[in-house]
Amino acid sequence: MMLTLPASLALLTLAGAIGVNADDTILSAYTAPGEFPTSVYASYWNNPTATSVQPQPVITDPVTGIIFPANLTDPANFPKNDTVDPHPLPLQQEPSQLLQSALSQIQSIAASPALAGDTCAQCQASLTIAKMLVGAAPEQGPLLAEAVCEYFNYSTTCYDEYSRLALGSVFSQVVALGDMGGYDGQLLCAAQLSLCPMPPTVPLNLTDWFAKPKPNPLPPPKQPSGERLKVLHVSDIHIDPRYAIGYEANCSQYMCCRENTYNMASPDQVLLPASRYGAYYCDTPISLMLAAMQAIPEVTETLGTGFNFSVFTGDLTSHDSDNQYSRSYVEYCEVIIYNLLKEYLGPAPVYATLGNHDTYMQFQMIPYYLGGFILGDQFNWLYDHVSTMWYYEDWLPEASVEYARTHYGAYTVKRPDGLRIISLDTDMCILNYFSYINATSPDPFGILRFLTDELQDAEDAGDRVWIVGHVLSGWGASQSQFNPTNLCNVDRYSPHVIANIFFGHTHEDQLTIFYANNATNISAETAQTVSWIMPSLTPLTNLNSGFRMYEVDSSTFDILDAYTWVSDVNEFPSLDNQTAVGPTYFLEYSAREAYGQNITWGADDPLNATWWHLVTEQMEYDPSLVETYNTYQSKSSVAGANCTGECISSKICYLRSGSSSLSYANCNQNYTSTQ
Repeated sequence: MMLTLPASLALLTLAGAIGVNADDTILSAYTAPGEFPTSVYASYWNNPTATSVQPQPVITDPVTGIIFPANLTDPANFPKNDTVDPHPLPLQQEPSQLLQSALSQIQSIAASPALAGDTCAQCQASLTIAKMLVGAAPEQGPLLAEAVCEYFNYSTTCYDEYSRLALGSVFSQVVALGDMGGYDGQLLCAAQLSLCPMPPTVPLNLTDWFAKPKPNPLPPPKQPSGERLKVLHVSDIHIDPRYAIGYEANCSQYMCCRENTYNMASPDQVLLPASRYGAYYCDTPISLMLAAMQAIPEVTETLGTGFNFSVFTGDLTSHDSDNQYSRSYVEYCEVIIYNLLKEYLGPAPVYATLGNHDTYMQFQMIPYYLGGFILGDQFNWLYDHVSTMWYYEDWLPEASVEYARTHYGAYTVKRPDGLRIISLDTDMCILNYFSYINATSPDPFGILRFLTDELQDAEDAGDRVWIVGHVLSGWGASQSQFNPTNLCNVDRYSPHVIANIFFGHTHEDQLTIFYANNATNISAETAQTVSWIMPSLTPLTNLNSGFRMYEVDSSTFDILDAYTWVSDVNEFPSLDNQTAVGPTYFLEYSAREAYGQNITWGADDPLNATWWHLVTEQMEYDPSLVETYNTYQSKSSVAGANCTGECISSKICYLRSGSSSLSYANCNQNYTSTQ
């Protein structure tokens, strides 16, 4: 074989360097022997002369003196997943170290340039970290909530709001049980923190939901009897047995009329002393509660007879901070208020429902199926106590009480006069963090299923129905959750079954109209039924104190008129330091007289959905009627805001929005309240 010139020159140069003469012979190739050189190693694990397998010499480690085992290099059986010398895992952290690590990661997410401007991704990523922490060390969840609150300056009272004895325990349960990286987390970040866009709303799957289709034609309506029942409606009493007369009523930090509150402009001197009967930034002192109870039978002319029945749409307790609530406080308020209602409203039943403040923690309720026995049953004390109180006051039959005890306080009562009362705990819809678990399920508590079955039973029996709840389904978009978007039960069972719906919660005098086909066509012909949103007895916030009486046909159970009485809280300071007179409750308005002057309507025709839609048409024609409505919305409070310009059309839009999803989609949300 001849070498090329460049290669030859290179070899000659190398040969000279190592002492090889230029005329020595250089081999250009070498053929190794066919036999394995067995003398290289002293011993073998197999036959090194075989040609069908690779020789496996016995090797000794000169450092340790250990012979490497045969199976280490055995092609058919070499070891896998070394368990003798694996790389170590990080040391297990103490719970407090896990907390600091989680907080550090959340801080890094907030500061990450890659996520800058994407607050939704930051929020959900942080919730996912919280979920992992709570799963590993549940007791650290409240501490993380408190630390995040302080780091991002969400509040000046983070411990009071998010400690384990406040909302911290609820927060921990929700992030542990919910899908924080998915829909649940996005909805939570959107609704509670405004850091995400609202996820798509979810309609209730109506396939096979109803046992029967809606009758067509509808059964003939019941004929009016001509007899009028008197029914009282009171809501949002918010009694404050901790009310402190003479202390600051215009405080800088919620809530006022308490010994530990002050106005930051004058921390050492009270600027507005709390009146004996209440103030605009305070809840109901017992004196105001008793003044209202004394006034009710007098102004409604039911002294000695009582009402045919009454409705109480919830919220017994004062608006205390979470850390000031307790089971005992809730039970105390139940006892004192229910006893007073029983004493002053007469022997007939008061059909009550739970308000979002009537539990501990306030606003919260959990589906029974979540979290096992310990978590799913954590509110059972409430349902046990309140249902027993309803039985004690002789308001509910035993069967209704037993159902309420095991179904979130919900019940139905079939009265002998043909009216069926269905009371629902609608508080799952407002600030209930447990509603963010499995949020794509429109009925996690089974309340809509219960309501549908009861309405179907009522339809089969030919009964009329009043639905009683606390948190309203519509008006403004902030009042309840958006799922489900289709209020199917109202459409399916109206107007022939559902006569009226009653809510509270906002403290203001409001009303909403439900239309057929989820309000795809809004007209007098498609108006189905209405919800009466009851003004509060408490003055909080910037409102007068009020209650209402309905005149109701004893056969159709339609409302023929609604009378609202209020007391001017602005005058309460003048009642101090004397005992001659207390608050005056005066008739604010009759609904028929206030809104029906230009509507052709019989004197005994009901104030039903059709009538109220005609009222909204009059409002479009005459904006001054909206201004009247706005005045009554605040119970004629001197502190109520005026309604002009865009507010006019917005109020009409709210009136026509039976569900929050409709209001959210169609209405300007800047004018929902007069406060």
